[in-house]
Amino acid sequence: MKKFIIYTGILIAGLLLGWLFFGNLSNNEAEHNHSEMASENQMWTCSMHPQIMQPEAGDCPICGMDLIPAEAGADGLSPNEFKLTKNAMALANIQTSLVGNGSIEGNSIKLSGKISENEDANVVQASYFSGRIERLNISSVGEEVRQGQLLATIYSPELFSAQQELITASSLKESQPALYKAVRNKLKLWKISDKQINQIEASGKVIQNFPIYATVSGTVSEKLAEQGDYVKQGQALLKITNLNTVWALFDVYENQIELFKKGQEITVTTNAFPNKEFKRKVDFIDPMMNPQTRTVDLRVVLNNRNGEFKTGMFVEGIIENISSDSEQKLSIPSSSVLWTGERSVVYLKTNPNEPVFEMREVVLGKQVGEQYEVIDGLKDGDEIVTNGTFTVDASAQLQGKKSMMNKDGGKTVTGHEGHTMDMMTEKVDFNSTVEKSFLPVIDAYINLKDALIQSDVSLASSKSEALRKALEEIPVSQREQTHNYWSILHKISKGINENVSLEHQRKQFQMISDKLIEMVRNFDEVNDKLFVQFCPMADSNNGAFWISKEEQVLNPYFGDVMLKCGSVKEVIE
Repeated sequence: MKKFIIYTGILIAGLLLGWLFFGNLSNNEAEHNHSEMASENQMWTCSMHPQIMQPEAGDCPICGMDLIPAEAGADGLSPNEFKLTKNAMALANIQTSLVGNGSIEGNSIKLSGKISENEDANVVQASYFSGRIERLNISSVGEEVRQGQLLATIYSPELFSAQQELITASSLKESQPALYKAVRNKLKLWKISDKQINQIEASGKVIQNFPIYATVSGTVSEKLAEQGDYVKQGQALLKITNLNTVWALFDVYENQIELFKKGQEITVTTNAFPNKEFKRKVDFIDPMMNPQTRTVDLRVVLNNRNGEFKTGMFVEGIIENISSDSEQKLSIPSSSVLWTGERSVVYLKTNPNEPVFEMREVVLGKQVGEQYEVIDGLKDGDEIVTNGTFTVDASAQLQGKKSMMNKDGGKTVTGHEGHTMDMMTEKVDFNSTVEKSFLPVIDAYINLKDALIQSDVSLASSKSEALRKALEEIPVSQREQTHNYWSILHKISKGINENVSLEHQRKQFQMISDKLIEMVRNFDEVNDKLFVQFCPMADSNNGAFWISKEEQVLNPYFGDVMLKCGSVKEVIE
């Protein structure tokens, strides 16, 4: 009995020890397996660049900081939805707003233009008889002339003979009055005044070099003849412009034409007088479109008696309370829209209480100020991203969701340098003729980039003008096949001129770079190897891309301040 009790005790003790030992081991294995599964699903991000998402720990490919664990994705999301962390929302300053009906906020449009002479006030001073210019009293364009001022003297064989006829006929005016009258009328046809005719008749002497007097007062805007030239009857000598009034000619793009009408009030400003505003009415809208720029001229007449406006001066016009029609439409800020080819997309916040987003394609109407009318794709009350849209799009791409260049969604893979790349991107087709036409545009872009590297405002302005000319060399038929890229590039390039700051020029250059990179990525062939380079410090630490033909990084956004800041992110061959 004692042995039985002892054996029973030993058995119980063994079972207890076995349970304690093997049970703990099983739990540890379960916990270990769970930990391994969690580790496999763990994603890592950068606290400074939350768009970076890596499957393992390491350094941020942008700034080199240590990556930190990212929050796990939320369950219950639809296949097209994705979630951002609150930390990422705060760091990227992502803001949203509700879409609503009603009048468009900030419904004003800014137009850029130049001062031009008032063509209605132009007068061409011509010679009314043939002859040789013996003396021209106007030495250069820009001289002021007064009505009745001596402009030139002309020797005319025809006029010389006619004066002799007058002197002869004057002695016969009693016996042959008809002949005398005919000779006088002949001189009048050459715009010889009665006073001049009477002077010739009274003196009995022929004027060898006949004077030409100004018929109007104004400024000489063009010299059409030089001293010593032989001119024919009716040939123009000078172009005289009255600059008491001038025209401000503004460019209106094709998709904006319906927004403007004659009589609208416009506020005109100029860099020469930044604190002065000139309120005028729209005087005329040209019915003929410029086929190269796809714009029409909107004209405003400005009083210039004080000489404040100079021809060629850049001006800006602002028209308030613009509306395409009386119907109320949905409107969204331009900052919320991303373009790729012919598609326009926004990011919809699908959960009002959580940072959950989804890409939404929209159809847009007219741009009014900083707003777009929405024709289709959104409804009243939708909440969309209005600031930090590119960051949200980057997160969508990295998580394999529908995005701007990833129409159908898809997995992402890790690149050889640690940054992620899309496996699937939308292909925008350009025919080979369009691609060849854009090669000079790429060359002109490279020259503009080099000017910004030198931080030279004037040089950048001239290179931007060369870029516009390269764009305008592309035939209209081919521009229409660029999926709106041509018009966007042409419009943005106008913002790079010598009347703006270097900072503004670089901001416009960034927009040009983004669009051109989108295009070139879809080209089947390029002449040179192109390097897509990236600076994380540009655009207020949001980062900015550009194209270079050299692998060496020379930063156009900072110049000598941070010349070597950046890295090559992509090579296009």
